[in-house]
Amino acid sequence: MMENLKAKMVVDLKANPFNLDDKGIAWVEDTLKGMTLEEKIGQLFCLPGFTTDKNVLEMLTQKVGIGGVMFRPENGKTVQEAHRTLQNSSKIPLLIAANLEAGGIGLVSEGTNFAKPLQVGATDDPEMGYALGKISCSEGAAVGCNWSFAPIVDIDMNFRNPITNLRTFGDNPDRVIKMAKRYMDAANEEGVAVSIKHFPGDGVDERDQHLLTSVNTLSVEEWDSTFGKVYQELIDYGAQTVMVGHIAQPAYAKKLNPALSGKPVPASLSKELVTGLLRNQLGFNGLVITDASQMLGYTTGMKREDAVPTAIAVGCDMFLFTKNMEEDIEFMFKGYHKGIITDERLNEAVTRILATKAALKLHEKQASNTLVPGEEALSLLKTDKHIEWAKECADKGITLVKNNDGLLPLTKNKYKRVYLNVLERNDDINSPLRTKIKSMLENEGFEVDLRNRDFNIDVEAFMAGNIDARTMEVMQEIGAKVSDFTSKYDLAIYVANFETASNNTVIRIDWKGLAGMGDDAPWFTSEIPIVFISLANPYHLLDAPMVQAYVNAYTNNEFVLESLIDKLMGRSEFKGKSPVDAFCGREDTKY
Repeated sequence: MMENLKAKMVVDLKANPFNLDDKGIAWVEDTLKGMTLEEKIGQLFCLPGFTTDKNVLEMLTQKVGIGGVMFRPENGKTVQEAHRTLQNSSKIPLLIAANLEAGGIGLVSEGTNFAKPLQVGATDDPEMGYALGKISCSEGAAVGCNWSFAPIVDIDMNFRNPITNLRTFGDNPDRVIKMAKRYMDAANEEGVAVSIKHFPGDGVDERDQHLLTSVNTLSVEEWDSTFGKVYQELIDYGAQTVMVGHIAQPAYAKKLNPALSGKPVPASLSKELVTGLLRNQLGFNGLVITDASQMLGYTTGMKREDAVPTAIAVGCDMFLFTKNMEEDIEFMFKGYHKGIITDERLNEAVTRILATKAALKLHEKQASNTLVPGEEALSLLKTDKHIEWAKECADKGITLVKNNDGLLPLTKNKYKRVYLNVLERNDDINSPLRTKIKSMLENEGFEVDLRNRDFNIDVEAFMAGNIDARTMEVMQEIGAKVSDFTSKYDLAIYVANFETASNNTVIRIDWKGLAGMGDDAPWFTSEIPIVFISLANPYHLLDAPMVQAYVNAYTNNEFVLESLIDKLMGRSEFKGKSPVDAFCGREDTKY
């Protein structure tokens, strides 16, 4: 099995995913021959776009000689100008990346907020996968992006995972494949390379690789039939790049190297997983980039001085972000001079970087000064067609998971008086989401009483007898008779908005209450019918199994909210097909 760890594959520039002609191959080979060691090392780095200052950007291209850059969402004109500065000042054209996972908003603040991938999965319509790719990549390309860190091809196998659920197409490998392929079709039309992620696969562990080295615990056979199937099909379909996560896969690592022992090693530092599995077994010929190198899943793997060059040595071609730019670049040079990175490995990595750029025709665009479109391309953001697609996806994706006793659709004559509790991290009673939902329900003719979830009361003042108005309200609520509450309402509506985000240990409902009374939670489920709506995490039935009706909407954008109201009122049918087990494998959540 140790033979599988040798780099059997030389870079085939004529093969998938590069498919270069003689002219493209000549550019790659001639460029490589003319590069200094410093220029080759610089190409390994894809750094964050942390500023739009022209002097800093030119330092990145001219002094460091970076191979790529990634900006977070910014005003379209601003980020377009930053990309233009970078490309105009770079000797070798740059790969310009963005997290184009849910629409143009992954890079441009005024872009289209299309849909979370899980909402796309819920439509069960591959054309919505195409729409996701088309909107995301066309709007990204409008400001100069040529590399999408998407589609996400993780499989949401563990409902407790705090980072994957909304960011996946669901728990079924075949659905992931068909949605990802259509995203790729659209990206190719826009001249944008994709990066399928996060190899060897997130969604199995209940922990986040941002905080530790998470573990894909599947057996070799289980991995082959799930993540292996996904990656093999998408590699064969032409995925240009793969992002390797800080996720261990012990079963395959041990299979490929039976001598392994000790703690699991993240794929980003594992020759077994990058060279042995991804390169040799799956036959991936394209560019491999690490996930962000500040994440604890990477930083706790080994001393950083060794980890930085080791990522390249094990088979990764590019290094995403730095902890300290000057130090990490120094570590990369030290690794080369110590022999951790060989000349052969360095040249192979740079060849793949250049070949990816050539496959995107970046060298030709550089010659014609068309790497970044003009300001007129901003008209491609949030077009009428993109809005139409977003409305269609909302209509097809919103899912009725549970409707005991036929509670839905609602009738305002029967349920005139509504208790509304909007659950989100922002406790301001006048938050934009609370205000919007309350207004939408009132426009339907309901009388709405919005719960105040701000429990920041002065307990010491209360104990001293100095009771303010809000403290008095809270105390009266806690001690109120059941009949005082139930006599006021015909229906309760809960709306939860807890999105997946990095650096969380769990995504659960944050109930607000005082003295353990649990008054914020639906204690009155036997007294008043309850509709629970999740605009994000699809697994809230775990914490609210007692509700009669439950809806997953997946995305909290304007298009979803408008479609949601129509469906609650019966003007539109629920069409979504749950892409995950919203009941969390439990019987009690169904009743």
